[in-house]
Amino acid sequence: MLKMYKESSDSPQKPPLPKAKAENAGKIQFDLGGNKIHFVSLGCPRNLVDSEVMLGILLKAGYESTPEQQEADFVIINTCGFLEASRKESTDTIAQALATRKKGAKVIATGCMVQKHSEELQKKIPNIDYLLGSGDLEGILKAVESTQQGQTITTARSYLEAGDIPRQVSTPRHYAYLKIAEGCRKRCAYCIIPAIKGPLKSKSKEQILKEFNKLLEMGTHEIVLIAQDLGDYGKDQGSKRQAALIDLIKSMLAVKKDFWLRLLYLYPDEINDELIALMKSDKRICRYLDMPIQHINDQMLKSMHRATSKADIISTIEKLRAEMPDVVIRTSLIVGFPGETEEQFKELMAFIQKYPLDNIGIFKFSREPGSTAYDYPDQISEEIKEDRYHRLMQTQQKVLAKLNKKWLGKKIPVMIEGYHPETKLLMRGRSHGQCPEIDGQILINDGRKVKGFGQVYTVEITDIADYDLVGRAV
Repeated sequence: MLKMYKESSDSPQKPPLPKAKAENAGKIQFDLGGNKIHFVSLGCPRNLVDSEVMLGILLKAGYESTPEQQEADFVIINTCGFLEASRKESTDTIAQALATRKKGAKVIATGCMVQKHSEELQKKIPNIDYLLGSGDLEGILKAVESTQQGQTITTARSYLEAGDIPRQVSTPRHYAYLKIAEGCRKRCAYCIIPAIKGPLKSKSKEQILKEFNKLLEMGTHEIVLIAQDLGDYGKDQGSKRQAALIDLIKSMLAVKKDFWLRLLYLYPDEINDELIALMKSDKRICRYLDMPIQHINDQMLKSMHRATSKADIISTIEKLRAEMPDVVIRTSLIVGFPGETEEQFKELMAFIQKYPLDNIGIFKFSREPGSTAYDYPDQISEEIKEDRYHRLMQTQQKVLAKLNKKWLGKKIPVMIEGYHPETKLLMRGRSHGQCPEIDGQILINDGRKVKGFGQVYTVEITDIADYDLVGRAV
């Protein structure tokens, strides 16, 4: 079982792993009599794909998954190390697993926090049974079968499938994530992703198309393309601008099947006329963009080392709205970045009122050791960050209440996903403009026309419920 808090094939030919920092370092002996495994995947969808690869390797080796952590002989926790809050969640999850595991069970930690903060993690929780680096996922079988406490943490900071690697997709049957790149070539001042995941590494087009077709063969209807920044795909291999991404998408669209293709994470400076024209050309590409802008004040953008300006961002939004009036734009914003004045913050509030965006993730600046902004002067107090966070949230809630009214009376395609978790009197679904696990949903209060879940139906929107829409299947 793979639990996220956010296909089988032939056995892979594994390349030799680089030399690890330590191997079987401890003397704790394990009784490896059982074969039940339980995964917890923390952080982003890229982490989830990594967890699915490890799950696939173990299932192919004869292990059995269980949804109950306390029944597992092996609990594997894929950690996130992006922010201080993420690291706390990771350590808390590991500590809880160690405290509640059944007698003789092993707890294995892997992922970003292990890769970047293994020494800190071992000091806090010395009894973790095995540590596995974020680039060493194919060593999961070795970690599980090790009879001693140990670790395998090499210099490989990120992982991309190559060849026939078993992957057990854990999302509902109708959607899946497809990772096309890892690492990052940008150097945003607040971010430590390049330090955690390393430089940009793009998966080959042939490998991506192979995985894409396999997902379609499995009956997957919605495929979500993920990377730290999709627009950078192929640039490590010499591609200019977005040529490699556009070529890849065109090759996917050449497959004569019905599907949804969702583009997750495209920075505003990566959205050009050719990409917009491609999105317009085929309804199978969801009219949806997750476009992180982080701020709108030019001085803040420069201080953040962002490759864009206020004028550029506004121009991109206006062009997207003009070319695709039904496009849904999601973004992320940071409040309390070092040096942010009250006037600059008010400029950000005014921006989201004048240029309303459909979904906004708001984050308080996290002072991350190793980031450029860690050493910036004029750090903002936590009290001011908290105040600005709530003010911006309240502003966006008012904007969204007005924005959502545009959907009333419209009939739109909706993927019906299942019953509402609280009552079978309601069903739940998502439109092109709602990404799994991130955005709001559509509540269906009249589902008499629905014959099965994981299928697309036309839904008439009749009401609004905060971040969600309400409708009936027609």
